[in-house]
Amino acid sequence: MAILGIDIGGSGVKGAPVDTVQGELLEERYRIPTPQPSEVSGVVEAVAEVAGRFSGYDRVGITFPGVVVDGVVRTAANVDKSWIDAPAAQLFAERLGRPVAVLNDADAAGVAEVAFGAGRDQAGLIIMLTFGTGIGSALFLDGTLVPNTEMGHLELHGKDAELRASDRVREEDDMSWEKWASRVEEYLRHVEALMSPRLFIIGGGVSKKSDKFFPLIDIRTPMVPAALLNNAGIIGAAVTAAQAGGAAKTAEVSAGHAAD
Repeated sequence: MAILGIDIGGSGVKGAPVDTVQGELLEERYRIPTPQPSEVSGVVEAVAEVAGRFSGYDRVGITFPGVVVDGVVRTAANVDKSWIDAPAAQLFAERLGRPVAVLNDADAAGVAEVAFGAGRDQAGLIIMLTFGTGIGSALFLDGTLVPNTEMGHLELHGKDAELRASDRVREEDDMSWEKWASRVEEYLRHVEALMSPRLFIIGGGVSKKSDKFFPLIDIRTPMVPAALLNNAGIIGAAVTAAQAGGAAKTAEVSAGHAAD
């Protein structure tokens, strides 16, 4: 069964149908710029435009760059503040006419990496960090997601860590790889001190250039680049939607037995 995965980022909205058993895109992904300003109605229409490029899917998984609890957005650091307390899952489902699951974007990327990529078959505490418009985080204990950790907002030098060490900051300030890597190392050491993970998985678009900055970072925790690169969010969103569909079917079956 094909599930559509859509990844909402600070700069782009992209999606594709996903084989959630193999963890692969079934078609070439389609991407459009995130509307500016990124207020609710504009982003909902952008998601609808991406979804409209595809057919034959039954459910939709959507990532969002903020905390999402029970389908409701609670924070919006890198998109318009009109999203705070917006019932995202309901809004997308009504617009798309399909069941929708919504989760944090870094959590979705982590779900994909743990299921199919660099975190597969890894026990213990694993942390995925995505360096892009901000810094996203996904924390897993023995393969189980602990959602909405938002470690990009840990404080360093009196400000959010992502305001010092995101890939956007590197690009906007035209930093050398050496200077940026020193900031990333400082941030990773801070996370190490708090969480003592067994593995860091580094994702986001900059993970494609891991050879430029990994050798410049000296930390105790093993560190690997994400295997699924920019497709991780799409795949993880679809996997989450598939799991939600399975849970719904189980609930329906249980209710039917109860009625019997």
